[in-house]
Amino acid sequence: MKPTKLLSVALAFSLAIVLPSRASSEPDPGQICISVGRLLEQGHYSKRKLDDELSRQLLKNYLELLDYNHLFFTQKDVDAFTAKYATALDDDILLGNPNPAFEIYDLYAKRVEERVAKVKELLKQDFDFTTNEMVEINRQKSPWPKDDADADKLWTSRVKGEFLQEKLGEHPIDPPVKVLTRRYDQLLRNLHEQTREDVVKMFLTTLAQTYDPHSEYMSKSDLENFSIQMRLSLVGIGAVLHSEEGYAKIMELVPGGPAQTDGHLKVGDRISAVAQGNGEFVDCVGMKLDKVVDMIRGKKGSTVRLQVVPSRAADPSTRKIIEIVRDEVKLKEQEAKAEIIEKENPAGGPPLRLGWITLPSFYADMERSGAKGAKSTTKDVLALLNRLKQENIGGLVMDLRRNGGGSLDEAVNLTGLFIKKGPVVQAKDANGNIHVSRDRDPSVAYDGPMVVLTNRLSASASEIFAAALQDYGRAPIVGDQSTFGKGTVQTMLEIGRFIPFLGSDSNDAGALKLTIQKFYRVAGGSTQLRGVISDIKLPSAYDHPEIGESALKGPMPYDEVDPAPFEKVVEHPLFLKELKARSAARVTADREFRWVLEDLNTVKHRLAVNKISLNEKMRRAELADDKAKKEKRIAEREKHKQPDQKVYQLTLDNVDKPELQLAKNEKKPSIDEGAAADDADDDDETLSAKKAAVDPVRNETLNILTDLLELSRSPKTASVH
Repeated sequence: MKPTKLLSVALAFSLAIVLPSRASSEPDPGQICISVGRLLEQGHYSKRKLDDELSRQLLKNYLELLDYNHLFFTQKDVDAFTAKYATALDDDILLGNPNPAFEIYDLYAKRVEERVAKVKELLKQDFDFTTNEMVEINRQKSPWPKDDADADKLWTSRVKGEFLQEKLGEHPIDPPVKVLTRRYDQLLRNLHEQTREDVVKMFLTTLAQTYDPHSEYMSKSDLENFSIQMRLSLVGIGAVLHSEEGYAKIMELVPGGPAQTDGHLKVGDRISAVAQGNGEFVDCVGMKLDKVVDMIRGKKGSTVRLQVVPSRAADPSTRKIIEIVRDEVKLKEQEAKAEIIEKENPAGGPPLRLGWITLPSFYADMERSGAKGAKSTTKDVLALLNRLKQENIGGLVMDLRRNGGGSLDEAVNLTGLFIKKGPVVQAKDANGNIHVSRDRDPSVAYDGPMVVLTNRLSASASEIFAAALQDYGRAPIVGDQSTFGKGTVQTMLEIGRFIPFLGSDSNDAGALKLTIQKFYRVAGGSTQLRGVISDIKLPSAYDHPEIGESALKGPMPYDEVDPAPFEKVVEHPLFLKELKARSAARVTADREFRWVLEDLNTVKHRLAVNKISLNEKMRRAELADDKAKKEKRIAEREKHKQPDQKVYQLTLDNVDKPELQLAKNEKKPSIDEGAAADDADDDDETLSAKKAAVDPVRNETLNILTDLLELSRSPKTASVH
């Protein structure tokens, strides 16, 4: 910050507090900039000043957000922006001047429009696919093209690569020229849909994430979506929409939602206009998807009318009107669910019954916390646990794979279901003050043998839960080398509270999700950056360094605090040394894990090379080799099918029903964890692979739990370490 501007910045900030509204009640982007800048300076954990150094980093990050693959800007553009804004953005933000964000975006939009015009000219040419030319795949770490001529050369190779990719497709829908023209037309449509509000959002989010990857500026619609994800419900029609060629297309109908119950709206229908009740239709062709979604959502019991192009209409000009009454839509897919797995007992006798709880997120209805019927992860898991205990399970797996976190309180409360009482997690603020979150309930909902399953996408609240159970010695952690590594705490600050004329309850100005604390385990180490290291490591498709906190820009560092006094669980020894030895022997001999490791090595090699051939003959040979490898694997799986297991499904809808529900045979396997991770498209071959595939991580986790049961019955036969 230049000293000559300090007084004017302070004056501008104070004026923002007392200025009356403009002609409308909409927040001024300049005032939002001032508020976000000041809140970051004063409230962020790092206490970092918004100064010239941060301004330089912000400019770099904003340019890379817009042009992440370094394709549209030239080095000449970047140099011009650097000369003008490298040490000025900090002042502009605190003076409430968003114009630099608009100027940079406008040039980006111009460069995209110029490039799309050139791409369409390129597509009129005949390409030669007999050369030894290569094209770079990921250019995020590559320099910007130095000038237009350099960019033209780069784009010629890129378009050739995209053309060849479409030409090599086994089941083309349209010729490559048509597919690519449509793709670049969509790019332009997306570009033209961006509003000034969207640009401010992108710029301020980049500013927040220059402080750390998890701080973020959220618009009004972002806030609503965040609330929906936490409470797992919304009021609307229950349809999943996707933007396609200017239309909002129905991709999925939520089971039990108003649209599915009504029966008139179909998957594939495209929405052309929306009306509220008996009001006039508003044309929404070419409208941003989130705007269409906002019009469709509304109060429970209200009516929305949709004008749609039916998916099976012979004439594309056909339209029909569908009237739907909005209602609460439950997002069932994100709720906790359970299974009872019956497998052969290695000791003989009746089959073993093992419980498996899948938890996709740590959800909670924060607005109705404690109210009857409010969503709660802990309450839902407890209901599943009680039923699992009624069914006499011998052991339990808590599956937190791909669980990105959620409510801190729910992570603490859920941990309390498995330990007597004590500290669960520590949090340190910017002043060094440490707060300990505790389970104060001495009761234990489940005290039997258990395993916690994680992967690289298990983050935040998942890591708190896994770390606590690991530190207490309550359960072995099984999975990837480590979890994600997000060990920071965010709070939500509504910007309207700092722009008084909007009113304290207004969220029109959005909110700042601000990092204010760091998490620490009860044993003292942080989950930040390092994550939770698995006790027993299993190969999986996610286990590479491109996934996780360390792969993000500017992550906060790892550090430690003093341990919080706690008592380890001693009545349930974990036999880690023996469990690891047994698992390692099985993994080494397991065909599926061998294939996972082969695929990981292939991915690592491709990431390292970062180039792909534009020689059609060579590419077809590579594709043929890949296909042969897949077919060989499918045949191997068919030849050595896994032993049948009887699996019962438990959901929150059927948890109290007397009869258990058998899982359907056609249930999809977990592709991303298994050897079918190399199957990307739903063609016939891939569908066949899915049917034959298994989830080796799941199977081995069940084996580990079985070993733990056996060792727990005979503790004198193995080491407890």
